[in-house]
Amino acid sequence: MTELPTEPATPSTGGPQAAPPAADAPRPGVPVWRVGKPDAFLATAIDVARNAVLDIATPENIGAHAAVRSEGVRTVTHLFECLLPGCVGWQWFATLARVSRSKDATVNEVGLLPTNGSLLAPPWVPWAERVRPEDAQPDDAGTEDAGAEAGADAAGDPDGDPDGDVDAESGHDAGSPAEADGPPED
Repeated sequence: MTELPTEPATPSTGGPQAAPPAADAPRPGVPVWRVGKPDAFLATAIDVARNAVLDIATPENIGAHAAVRSEGVRTVTHLFECLLPGCVGWQWFATLARVSRSKDATVNEVGLLPTNGSLLAPPWVPWAERVRPEDAQPDDAGTEDAGAEAGADAAGDPDGDPDGDVDAESGHDAGSPAEADGPPED
């Protein structure tokens, strides 16, 4: 079995430096094609994209056409405003593609995408500026009555029991099972 020669991962220090890779050479993880101008036929297929989004949304939840962007060769994504109340800043999308020399748009995927406006928190506002006048009103009547009862207990009875049934030495109520047995006999 013969062993094939391999190139070292880094050039040796004593030998000539290796030339940098050519600019047009493919690099791992980088697609060869460039995303450029959208396909002219697919960019005008807004009605096909809107009908595709209508499969997952109601007409009143789909807003105006926002943009079209190229996803590669003969592939585009159409973006529409989302009018759902809980999805402020989101956009409906429909990705369309076509075969070379074909005039039929094919729907690849539809869905809902977030934008920066939906994911980023709004600017911070200090608490004192966020308080509204209705936040500063007193609590409901139920909590005021509870506070009045607590004040009467503290003023009237030192142990806080309005009936006076608590034994100060043992801390048990009169008639509790602990007193029923009585003290232990020797």
